[in-house]
Amino acid sequence: MPQIKSHPCFLTPTQIKQDFPLFIFLPGMDGTGQLLRCQTAGLEQGFDIRCLAIPPDDLTSWNELTEQVINLIEAELKTNPRKSVYLCGESFGGCLAMKVAVKAPWLFDKIILVNPASSMSRRPWMYAAIPLTQWVPNSFYQLGSLIGLPVLAAMGRIAPIDRQALVQAVQIVPQKTSIWRLSLLQQFQVHPNELRRITQPVFLIGSAADRLLPSVSEVQYLVQNFPNAKMTILPDSGHACLLETDVNLYEILRENDFLPESKGQTQKVFSTAN
Repeated sequence: MPQIKSHPCFLTPTQIKQDFPLFIFLPGMDGTGQLLRCQTAGLEQGFDIRCLAIPPDDLTSWNELTEQVINLIEAELKTNPRKSVYLCGESFGGCLAMKVAVKAPWLFDKIILVNPASSMSRRPWMYAAIPLTQWVPNSFYQLGSLIGLPVLAAMGRIAPIDRQALVQAVQIVPQKTSIWRLSLLQQFQVHPNELRRITQPVFLIGSAADRLLPSVSEVQYLVQNFPNAKMTILPDSGHACLLETDVNLYEILRENDFLPESKGQTQKVFSTAN
């Protein structure tokens, strides 16, 4: 798995498709952008895909990371300023997606949140664990990360090659970075009034078998605060649901009428920030 250095960037996992809507994926705690791999074959039917990759040593704040993502999206739109944009965030990336959408709502046509980690506030025991992890020797930290994988993902629902990709993604994040990103989740706040200003359609996906976070109750909470939102629950899925063999994000979007009207739907006029 290639390591991203220096600064966040977009990876292009499939062939660039200028005439398709832009699909921006913001990843979970691993930050690699590699774990969308089993979803790209479906998504490329209707989207021009970009995956955010965050360097393993990145320790920037929410505000700085938000600005960096906005700048990357604006750079993409310079080549096609009338292109429609779907913003999709999973777990940690779901929190980042909310920050980005609140800061620059005019950039996006639709927003997708998958098991957003904003629900961490309902896991107070995690707050106590964050300061303790800095004292754990790195070798024990790596071992603990691997032992904790069944909490993060429903491993029996993930193909062997994707399990290996998950193991690699977990191991690539240094202990210091994991502690920092957990602290960001601890600090994460988006006021309901800010969410109510997001008028674009929002689609929320929650996993009923999530053993890490109370994702179902979180998407139920969020759907009440976005003015134009709907949700679906995956009854057997774990937190890292997009790695599961039976989960097809493109089909989920199709079944919930959340796809572009056609492949050629690129007509959009962007307003400027107020």
